[in-house]
Amino acid sequence: MQVHQFSDRSNFGVSTVATLGTFDGVHLGHQKILNDLVEEAEKRGVESVVVTFDRHPAELLRPESVPYFLTSFQDRVSLMEECGVDHILVIPFDKNESERSASDFVKKVFVEKLSVELLIVGHDVHFGNNREGNFVFLEEISKEMDFDVTKIDPVLGEGSSSEAISSTAIRRALRGGEVESAMQMLGRPYSISGEVVYGDQRGRTIGFPTANLVLSSERAWPADGVYAGVFTRSDGSDHLCAINVGRRPTFYEHADTSLLEAHLLDFDDDLYGEFCEVSFLHFLRSEKRFDGIDSLVEQLKEDVANARSLLTKID
Repeated sequence: MQVHQFSDRSNFGVSTVATLGTFDGVHLGHQKILNDLVEEAEKRGVESVVVTFDRHPAELLRPESVPYFLTSFQDRVSLMEECGVDHILVIPFDKNESERSASDFVKKVFVEKLSVELLIVGHDVHFGNNREGNFVFLEEISKEMDFDVTKIDPVLGEGSSSEAISSTAIRRALRGGEVESAMQMLGRPYSISGEVVYGDQRGRTIGFPTANLVLSSERAWPADGVYAGVFTRSDGSDHLCAINVGRRPTFYEHADTSLLEAHLLDFDDDLYGEFCEVSFLHFLRSEKRFDGIDSLVEQLKEDVANARSLLTKID
């Protein structure tokens, strides 16, 4: 797969099937769009292209309400590549782009640059100045500019509520510690990557050493609590782990930020400086303050046993 900046070349020189979106999380709804994109491009013998922006439009237009991101840009690129997408076209989102009309966007990007034969969009597509570009607009302009357009209906989640899968719904699930629900909507466990750094090393002194990860303040975190999951090292090896996300109230009364600490089961090695990934599979309990070290250690033993029991069933 190739990643192109909008200024790379004047046009692709080949016909395409394209889609447009941020695709944060690349969840099951996004995957439906991407799979249809690739399938239609193969049927037509053309290239598949995802058009996206270099940053979330809200960062410029609504900085006070920018969402916490489920994936980094590189995460999204990797996940799109797994879906079989041929190209990603990245458009800088600046003041000029925010003021571009939807009709000019379609003409300059989809028609002139991409020679689009078919545009596949999600049910809630909006783009262009004042978000004027929606599916009804695309249906009209596609007739004028001679390309096809199709809309993908929302993918519904599991359960009686059957809510449409969305990045917003996944963020809400994570805020409630519902990592199993987030996993169902993503089609994979929710994961966070970061560098392993030195902490206060208190866990080592009580028999539960942890790998502490530096996390981006822009990323979505699961709610403070204890989880069972998988720790993936930079060499690709996976290790079962118990994960604590929180402010460690037993030791710090007023910590400013939450930390991620992963205790790897049956593991004894140096991880400092490695860039690793932590995947959340099960919620175990909420974070709480303990009266002392002894009661904390007893709870940690129970947490590790519960994590081992849950994880060895799928290991």
